[in-house]
Amino acid sequence: MKVTNVAICLVSLAASVSAFTTAPFLPRQQAQAVSISQHASASASALRMAEDETKSASEGAVKEFKSHQSEIRGKDRSETIDVTMKFGGSSLANADRIHHVTQLIKDQIALGYRPRAVICSAMGKTTNSLLSAGDFALEGRVNIDAIKTLHTAAFDEFDIAKNVREEVMALLNECEDMLNGVRLIQELSPKSLDQLVSYGERCSVRIVAARLNQIGVPAQAFDSWDIGMLTDSNFGDAKLLPDSEEIIKNKFMNRMDPDVVAVVTGFIGKDPNGKITTLGRGGSDLSATAIGAACQLDEIQVWKDVDGILSADPRLVKNAVPVDDVSYDEASELAYFGAQVLHPIAMQPAMKHDVPVRVKNSYNPSAVGTLIKKRDGPAPRLVTAITCKRNIQLLDIESTQMLGAYGFLANVFKDLEEERLSVDVLASSEVSVSLTLDKKQNPESTEAAVEKLSKYSNVKVRQDRAILTLITDVERSSECLATAFRVFDQRDIKIEMMSQGASKVNISFVLKNDQIEDAIIQLHSCFFEDSCIV
Repeated sequence: MKVTNVAICLVSLAASVSAFTTAPFLPRQQAQAVSISQHASASASALRMAEDETKSASEGAVKEFKSHQSEIRGKDRSETIDVTMKFGGSSLANADRIHHVTQLIKDQIALGYRPRAVICSAMGKTTNSLLSAGDFALEGRVNIDAIKTLHTAAFDEFDIAKNVREEVMALLNECEDMLNGVRLIQELSPKSLDQLVSYGERCSVRIVAARLNQIGVPAQAFDSWDIGMLTDSNFGDAKLLPDSEEIIKNKFMNRMDPDVVAVVTGFIGKDPNGKITTLGRGGSDLSATAIGAACQLDEIQVWKDVDGILSADPRLVKNAVPVDDVSYDEASELAYFGAQVLHPIAMQPAMKHDVPVRVKNSYNPSAVGTLIKKRDGPAPRLVTAITCKRNIQLLDIESTQMLGAYGFLANVFKDLEEERLSVDVLASSEVSVSLTLDKKQNPESTEAAVEKLSKYSNVKVRQDRAILTLITDVERSSECLATAFRVFDQRDIKIEMMSQGASKVNISFVLKNDQIEDAIIQLHSCFFEDSCIV
């Protein structure tokens, strides 16, 4: 095991953003458009069941609301709480889920919340299906029937007004025309791809707004650029322009009725030339936090399919428990090292303006969820959560130069930067450095970097490794590490590298992939279940 005298975590090279932006642009020909049609119909009886479930959840939510309402920015319990609410594709998978979400919004309003903006992703797997449709168009085939079926099923279930139906169908027809253009010219540029995937969200917000109006909640659909989401021209991974914050604030404060819910598209924007862009991974969350922070609302709510942030991945640890609250730094570290939380980039606006973010469960709205906020003082527990990142590469780089020769680390990071490689975890001494690289990065770039590094150092590459990260207060690191290493020794788990993060809220270990699950399960038992093996 290597525990060095300088430990740096989350080293971000100039091109590291690329590691975060490959999703959702995964290989797309494997995506099957038929997956959408599986969710296309929602029966009237299912809607009635959803109404009953939502009503029951609402009654439980009354108690939860009263218990934490007064905590939000010091407001009196009788005051209205202004929020943004974000719902992902799984929460809007079909007509049944849209009904559930819109009823949830209505119930939250009855509890005293005022949603200034509701940010919506595309319905279900529509974005992936659009990406797949783009690939099929390049092969000479154009067919978005499954996408149309999903949306028309919602029209029919809700008996959507003719003008909204025509508006959505016009967007889908425009999408089909664009795909026919791709088929003819045999080209799908990043700019065109951003426009293609935009159609899903632009359709979903119009259906959600129409349904809200039907159930008595005044609402209006907006494309994000209409409320000030302006970006640069980096298609596929655009960044919000600094001017956006003031524009968003002015739109909401001066031009929009606070009692009308603005239903806004998620991860899209427009550049200064009026071209549609996408914000990359975490874009929908970023839209929610950008609006909430610009308007300095009381709370930003991100609705997912779990009861907030959990102590570990529930697919692996059956006794994973919700975490009541975490700091901004803890949430960022959790997201970086694999937990399904807000993306670190999405956290930045909230951190800047100190607007709390609450992660809640759209399937269980009565659950309190997890509050992400600024924390003064030590964490209330030894370990907040355990997460991991699998399938990484470990590079051990040892200088062949004399001890004390300067420039070694500078050369290492220069070579990595030239190959646009992002480092996850790093531990360093004067003449050696160990670091991890995500296996999803370009293998050719990794090979080229190793070749460059080998000119002045001995490089050993170890594949099939994993990073296990404890989100903890490093002021109590000795206590945490004592338990962790007793567990590792008892289970014969070999630690090949350790790093205590510069953020002061994480300790990371590098070990073999085939030992990561056992390590997490045993550590969770010790830190959260009072059934430690040591």
